[in-house]
Amino acid sequence: MLQWISANIWTIIICAVLIGIVAAIIISMIRKKRSGKSVVCNCGCCKGCAMQGSCHGTHKES
Repeated sequence: MLQWISANIWTIIICAVLIGIVAAIIISMIRKKRSGKSVVCNCGCCKGCAMQGSCHGTHKES
């Protein structure tokens, strides 16, 4: 078992880093959604966006 771990240490490290990055992105999306912000749009310029009617629940034109 120890030999297998030492032979695959870089694969294990890279997978752990990628899992951490994906988890951080998901947590960030959940926090944005709970605070009432849009997960899809950050710019605030939805006038020309094809999703303008559906990404913000109550969309206000600026």
